[in-house]
Amino acid sequence: MQSPVVCPRFNSHHKTSPILPLHSHPIRNSKLSPLANRPTWQLTTPSRGVAPFAMDSSAPTAGVALAGRARERRLRTLMDYLGKEGADVADDMAILFGHLQYACKRIAALVASPWNSALGEGDPHALAGVSNPGRDAPKPLDIVSNDIIKSSLQSSGKVAAIASEEDDLPLWLRNDGPYVVVFDPLDGSRNIDASIPTGTIFGIYHCLEELDDNMPIEEKALVNVLQSGSRLVAAGYVLYSSATILCISVGSGTQGFTLDHSTGEFVLTHPNIVIPSRGQIYSVNDARYFDWPEGLRRYIDTIRQGKGRNPKKYSARYICSLVADFHRTLLYGGIAMNPRNHLRLVYEANPLSFLVEQARGNGTDGKQRILGIQPVELHQRLPLFLGSSEDILELESYGDIQQLVNPGYNI
Repeated sequence: MQSPVVCPRFNSHHKTSPILPLHSHPIRNSKLSPLANRPTWQLTTPSRGVAPFAMDSSAPTAGVALAGRARERRLRTLMDYLGKEGADVADDMAILFGHLQYACKRIAALVASPWNSALGEGDPHALAGVSNPGRDAPKPLDIVSNDIIKSSLQSSGKVAAIASEEDDLPLWLRNDGPYVVVFDPLDGSRNIDASIPTGTIFGIYHCLEELDDNMPIEEKALVNVLQSGSRLVAAGYVLYSSATILCISVGSGTQGFTLDHSTGEFVLTHPNIVIPSRGQIYSVNDARYFDWPEGLRRYIDTIRQGKGRNPKKYSARYICSLVADFHRTLLYGGIAMNPRNHLRLVYEANPLSFLVEQARGNGTDGKQRILGIQPVELHQRLPLFLGSSEDILELESYGDIQQLVNPGYNI
């Protein structure tokens, strides 16, 4: 006879019962259970030329278990959107996005892991070869994320050249790749120990076909990644936060997808994002106020008091994570900015400016349109102002808004 145990909640006696195997558990098999008939999926390394994360054909097509009518509604995934009933992109582009989403899912899992802080501990070679020590020195998580994306892009078979924030020089992958990809593998990683949102940013170009075949590989790679932002054919970012959000544009508007962890699919949750023409939020590090030029100080003072073209008083929201601040601005309107000569043109400013313009907003360095600037260096820096079209125009009207003085902040 089994011995009774005391239930601490009800202070009553119950007999212990044997633990049932999961497959025979009555709750699991109940039609009311959210675990019933849940589809299974797993992350596997995609083979070259094949988009990863195809669902098992034997798995239920209903996807995640949802209540009521939501269960019956077919959710549109990233690959659905890229297909013939959506954006109808070229097969090569769809395959490339398949590999990019695979890489970002791996990074999302890594960022959320309780063990990410242990990366590189006790390993004197973890940051070997780092060329930018100090405030911007890469963390081990940066390096791992960089390797994940590079590996996925190489496996796709669709990329000729790549350039990353973490590498000094671009890399030539193959002669027959139709695309060039630039990326920041893990923006905001300095905040990772505090669980503040981070992100991945990427931009996609066509590979330049007009270049001389006899051009050295290193030079050919550099010319391809230094294309003007006006030549971007696609761009996107992934926000790793309370949810994992992928926002992309292939030149036909900006679309937002949320990762469904039960199916492993990015599901379209924010179709055809349009940033409000004017917001009521500005995002900037106010602690640098006294280092700002007069024009920027006057603008911030004016909108905070509700004396600008918008009679409402503006509020400040600042996370110090570029992707997070930009994502909020894209949804709610206003301006996200860094007036210093700090953010990178090639793999931060250009992709985000492409996305905000596709959402009917503006991106500027304070004097000219970001996408109209011709890069001359891979890691070229500049001030960046992104946001609602009317807010950006009002800001630019103050003239002197670029912070040219850089005291060398440590935080």
